[in-house]
Amino acid sequence: MLRRYADQIFDIFNYVDSVIITDENAVIQYYYSNREGAQCESDVLGKYILDAYPTLDRDSSTILRVLRTGEPVLNEVQVLRDVWGHHATATTTTLPIMEGEQIVGAADVSSYQREGIVLSRKEMKEEKGLYRLDDIISVSDSMSLLKGKIEKVAATDSSIMVYGETGTGKELIAQSIHTESGRRKKPFVSQNCAAIPSTLLEGILFGTEKGSFTGAETRPGLFERANGGTLFLDEINSMELSVQPKILKAIEEKQVVRVGGYQPIAVDVKIVSAVNEDPLRCVHKGKMREDLFYRLSVVQLTLPPLRERMEDLEPLVNYFIRSYNEKMNKDIMGLEKEVEEIFRGYSWPGNVRELRNIVENAFNMASSRFIQTKDLPEYLLRSGAKERFGFGTGGGGVCAAGGLGAGGSASGRRGTLAQILEEIEEEIIRETLAVSATYLEAAQKLGLSKQAFDYKLKKYKLKQY
Repeated sequence: MLRRYADQIFDIFNYVDSVIITDENAVIQYYYSNREGAQCESDVLGKYILDAYPTLDRDSSTILRVLRTGEPVLNEVQVLRDVWGHHATATTTTLPIMEGEQIVGAADVSSYQREGIVLSRKEMKEEKGLYRLDDIISVSDSMSLLKGKIEKVAATDSSIMVYGETGTGKELIAQSIHTESGRRKKPFVSQNCAAIPSTLLEGILFGTEKGSFTGAETRPGLFERANGGTLFLDEINSMELSVQPKILKAIEEKQVVRVGGYQPIAVDVKIVSAVNEDPLRCVHKGKMREDLFYRLSVVQLTLPPLRERMEDLEPLVNYFIRSYNEKMNKDIMGLEKEVEEIFRGYSWPGNVRELRNIVENAFNMASSRFIQTKDLPEYLLRSGAKERFGFGTGGGGVCAAGGLGAGGSASGRRGTLAQILEEIEEEIIRETLAVSATYLEAAQKLGLSKQAFDYKLKKYKLKQY
């Protein structure tokens, strides 16, 4: 694979801003850029170099010159503008990739010229290390819509309820609401309400007076500490029912009374709450009082699970790779193709948190500059095989129609493991499409999200437009 030459490039060059590797036909096979807002690799791969950079031509493109002459181009200044509207002045070195006497590709390494750089003391995230709206890594339409809603609701004092599965990043959303609001310079206070006894939680939220119970000291509660700012109550659907009317009273009256005290204390807080299951279902199951639900969900924001926004998978992976490279002092460049396939075929029940943990696990195990299947946790490989090919599903569903039975045993096939698995996957998808009325029905039979299934249709050229 030509992308393997990226390892050698990063060994040779101390610092690069971008790397492009093409085949002998100038079709991009590998792409890396550290520029903020750069395109995802999947958007660039497979493009002819002049289609990706339309302002270049046969002579000004160093890649085309190297492929034509076989001679390297060293430290040439280029003014680049790509098809997505990004532009940069780059110092470029382009090298031919040789196998024997034959040119099989070219590797282009660039560093960008910086203009208007000013050194200054960079303000921390609102001086408190809180997440901001720009810290939400996404390219999907659903998340763009959510960011737009956050900008709007942050400007008001209305209570907001965030609904999202475990691991989707509800506290990130809550912090972004705070840092986008006029309360940003005031406290942001967070409390997870799960599995805390009502007697203890009441003291935590409203404060205590000395002598109210054995060992009690005079302490302000979280409502007081958040005064003027934002109070985030996570997993409020797990809060004991006995505390809920007291929270409702505090919100409506804008005052609290400490446990063991008598004097009301005025508080001004914006309430952001979060639930990890459908809030109306929580009400119907008796987990949440109906009056509290309506008071907390003046505005309701729904955070989509990762499986429903798979286009965010690649930018999230790239972000985590950059982050762990810095934290662990490593130089991991990306994922092997087989790992990419496993990631795209997996349903991510633990969402973004699970993805982050898996990347961190891989960093601990990795022995090369690309994360390989051997670096992944075993449960992911087992789960990925089940979800992609129906292994271990008890013979139900698609596996019985396709799988290994479609073309005999796997031992009768030729090629690498990755190639064999791809053949099996394509056969299963073809057979599922043959017995499905729509693409959506086929995706549901295979247990794949619409985005993941669409990716596979494009990969195997099975989608008809």
